[in-house]
Amino acid sequence: MSTSETTITHTYRKEPTMRNSHCRTLVVIPNYNGLRFLPDCMEALSRQTVTDFTTLVIDNASGGDDITWLRTWQAEDPARRKLLQNDANLGFSGAVNQGIRQALEEHYDFTLLLNNDTKVRPDFIEALEKRMDQDPKGRIFALSSKMVKMHDPHQIDDAGDAYTLLGWQFQHGLGECAGKPVWNREAVVFSACAGAAMYRTALFREVGLFDEHHFAYLEDIDVSYRAQLYGYRILYCPTAVVEHVGSGTSGSKYNAFKVRLSARNSVYLLYKNVPALMLLVNALPLLLGFLVKQLFFLRKGFGKEYAAGLLEGIRTRKQLEKAKLKEVPFLRYLSIEFRLIYQTLEYVLQLVRKYTARARG
Repeated sequence: MSTSETTITHTYRKEPTMRNSHCRTLVVIPNYNGLRFLPDCMEALSRQTVTDFTTLVIDNASGGDDITWLRTWQAEDPARRKLLQNDANLGFSGAVNQGIRQALEEHYDFTLLLNNDTKVRPDFIEALEKRMDQDPKGRIFALSSKMVKMHDPHQIDDAGDAYTLLGWQFQHGLGECAGKPVWNREAVVFSACAGAAMYRTALFREVGLFDEHHFAYLEDIDVSYRAQLYGYRILYCPTAVVEHVGSGTSGSKYNAFKVRLSARNSVYLLYKNVPALMLLVNALPLLLGFLVKQLFFLRKGFGKEYAAGLLEGIRTRKQLEKAKLKEVPFLRYLSIEFRLIYQTLEYVLQLVRKYTARARG
């Protein structure tokens, strides 16, 4: 086996107990008080060009109206529509892990994670399954879809996620014209956006599930980082198009809850996936990144929440299970380091394009 194909086993070990006999994909939709989005989301799924999928909604202890609507929705097609009700809000990570475990136990080929504030195009699932089928060696861990803005489908919302030397995540193409040739080409990306991404189910046994300590935010970067450490790829699939509202559950781009969790999880991400030597090499840009964000959130009125999140991450980091960093080949670390450098430059260029367009407008 070549160095690039070395695999590392992780945490999930439960053997499958059931066999799904007719559906290839399990669509997992976490829901928390998202009734205003659910009808459009489900209507779009009902118009898919393929029917070889089951939809599982995992409700994180929403109010009564959500459950009433979901029970009616499920009763219309109980064989292919499933509902799991939690007694407490387990967060995005906890909810989707329930779905992934079911996909593993029932032998679904693929697990499609989908936010409730989305509307998929009719050939969405077909496009993702087709691309996965073109990878006979099974080296693709995840496919990130072409997410466009619901209020303006001519603008990109997310064309795959990236991660930088500053410790920042960013969305490829955010706010750019969706018709540009670059966003209609397949590309390798650092992470799939779990708001609308397909995963090869069996690989979760090696990579591990989403980290439930994250609760929400950056959990998709974390699992994608792990997948790359273990030798798998994540691709952007431009033929799978979905409209996305954004901040459907948290309610706004910035709020105290989101800022604190994102800050904490940024510490978790580094602690789990980056070896000490790599942290030392990247110490200056990481410290700069934390400082700039602290100043940014001070201006936004969330400086205390950001600092509290960082401190919580440092204080509680040792409760996390780290990736098996000693088993990762050195050349793979080197490859990831070069990608971080490249993506940092990409981020700067994306900012330049953004502000240049504003100045011209």
